[in-house]
Amino acid sequence: MQNGTRLAAVDLGSNSFRLEIGQMDHGQFCRTEYLKETVRQGGGLDDERNLTPEALQRGWDCLARFGERLAGFNPHEVRAVATQTLREARNRDEFLARGNQLLGFPIDVISGREEARLIYQGVAQALPQGNERRLVMDIGGRSTELILGQGYEARLMESYRVGSITWSNRYFADGQFSANAFQMAEIAAKAVMDEALDAYRPDAWEIAYGSAGTVGAVGDVLAAAGWPVGAVSREGLDWLLSKLISAQSADRIRLAGMRDDRRAIIGGGLSVLRAVFDLLQIDQLKLTTGGLRHGLIFDLMGGKEGLADVRSKSVKRLSTKFGADAVHGLRVGKVSTALFDQLQPSDAKGESSQWHRQSRKLNWAAELHEIGSHISHSDCHKHGAYILDNADAMGFSLSELHTLSLLVLCHRGKLRKLNVDFEDSVFVQQLLALRLAVALCHARRDPDLSGLSLSRDAQNDHHFVLNCRPQWAQAFPQSAHLLREEVLAWQKTPWSLSVVGC
Repeated sequence: MQNGTRLAAVDLGSNSFRLEIGQMDHGQFCRTEYLKETVRQGGGLDDERNLTPEALQRGWDCLARFGERLAGFNPHEVRAVATQTLREARNRDEFLARGNQLLGFPIDVISGREEARLIYQGVAQALPQGNERRLVMDIGGRSTELILGQGYEARLMESYRVGSITWSNRYFADGQFSANAFQMAEIAAKAVMDEALDAYRPDAWEIAYGSAGTVGAVGDVLAAAGWPVGAVSREGLDWLLSKLISAQSADRIRLAGMRDDRRAIIGGGLSVLRAVFDLLQIDQLKLTTGGLRHGLIFDLMGGKEGLADVRSKSVKRLSTKFGADAVHGLRVGKVSTALFDQLQPSDAKGESSQWHRQSRKLNWAAELHEIGSHISHSDCHKHGAYILDNADAMGFSLSELHTLSLLVLCHRGKLRKLNVDFEDSVFVQQLLALRLAVALCHARRDPDLSGLSLSRDAQNDHHFVLNCRPQWAQAFPQSAHLLREEVLAWQKTPWSLSVVGC
């Protein structure tokens, strides 16, 4: 990546929204600006898990300010992700529709395990290189991520629905602190995370690290009180607990290092942190500056492997796990991307172009189009779509997985009753290319594509034309029949297809 290239990462957390901006300098990312706003969207979910109008507006207002700062950045220079609150929010699409516009860049809602992967990636960049076995934790507003890793590799990742905002609202809703309330909060947190006891046992790691959020807030208070800088100990947590109980309420806390925006949620955060210490038998936690947004920057830089490689590995893992025919998946991918590329202007096909990225996603959908066959051959498209909508796939956002699931769902059968957005021109072209490829590869061998060309009608932008060479239909009668069936399928949509020569 060239010197001077600008990069920016946006982290929409449950408590705070953060924007990290910097530029490349001889292979290293150098921060030039960091913005943080306490939005506390995690406290704005109502009983039906909808973001309240006030929570929506707080988020939009912040994104508008971030968007102004990001004006002039290119799409490949910015990555924005949202975490647990928007994973839960039932009206997240409403927030994202407006939020994407205000920010000027798409916001990806990521899974808990993808969040954990990015956190570890960010932490690993901030630590000296070494082979120590690490436990990394991040206690956020509505979720807690635990990761085991070594070097740059995260080996075990999990996300638990317990966090500083959630637990503060549940056990310290009136802002009152008592020994009994802390005891109940810690017991409840352990109950949520008790499965971590075996997976993250003390002999599985050598050093424990804490990233951002609650861990950083507690570390600041302890350091200001004279405890060792850069670490959190059991004794320090006991001391802080006694101080909060003595204060009796959040309003009466008078501790150096305690930021005002943390007072209302320190009770929940401390109870979760103490629960993790007890559950995993941690004596000391080292603080690190790395976190989610640094992991995003690492992905933008190409990372150790590159985000595309992480996604490719996820696709291969899913394909293998569900027993898909890998050779046939690659075959369908090769044909579908070749057809897809024919629809694009030659000047839109660069390696860094949006079209190249969409072509790569189409190839992944092709590799996964039969993963549901392990459950049922006749309904493999339905089961495959369900798997992708509910899978943890490293490197993918939830919206990207949903798009892949829709392509898998629609790769065969009727189109009329499917709940897809036929106004999305790119998706329609991906879908058409995939369906044609599946038809042409029906014999599970490489098809003869010589003389076949796919284009859009110059007079009707919603009409596609597939031209076949003379005698192609006579040579491949079953393929020709399937193509004619495909013409009928598209007649039930706002788009149409003609096959010339069949």
